[in-house]
Amino acid sequence: MKLHLKSVRLLHEDDRGAALMEFALLSPLFFLTMMGVFDIGYGMYAKSILQGSVEGAGRLAALESTTTSVTDQRVRDSVRQINNDGILTFKRVYYQNYQDVSVPEDFTDGNGNSARDAGECFIDRNGNGVWDQDVGVSGRGGAQDVVIYTATLKYDRLFPVWGMLNQSQQQTLTGTTYLRNQPFSAQAARVGVKICT
Repeated sequence: MKLHLKSVRLLHEDDRGAALMEFALLSPLFFLTMMGVFDIGYGMYAKSILQGSVEGAGRLAALESTTTSVTDQRVRDSVRQINNDGILTFKRVYYQNYQDVSVPEDFTDGNGNSARDAGECFIDRNGNGVWDQDVGVSGRGGAQDVVIYTATLKYDRLFPVWGMLNQSQQQTLTGTTYLRNQPFSAQAARVGVKICT
């Protein structure tokens, strides 16, 4: 009996291997946290590279002599230095002036419900024959037009931490800039057409 109590006391006082057990319990949480931190840091870095390259390309795009393919390639080249597998898409919408950005086309509110209903007349400012929530036109625009230039990068996250947390492994980053084209010629006149359908 004495031998048994002595063995239990020795076992209780022996802390060899305790650190190994603590490490085994805490290391998964530690590594999961570190992967999350590195992934968030990479996302912030990629976003700053994307935004900076879009702004630089936007300044270049405001000149008449620059084509959209040149500006898009400039963004691609910058982003490819940090992410070669992502998918880059580009969008340009232009307006006559800054006041038109994200403004809906005017319409006659016949029933007073503050919404455009079928049959109510509207002024087609972008020339597509339908009422739009935004008067912008897709493309680069002309002299003195205001352009919103957007690049979107979709890529698979570097670490599997988000999949472990039942989140999407795909990250989407967007860089946007607003610019006004140089006055290389007279600004194109836009004539709104009244349509009642």
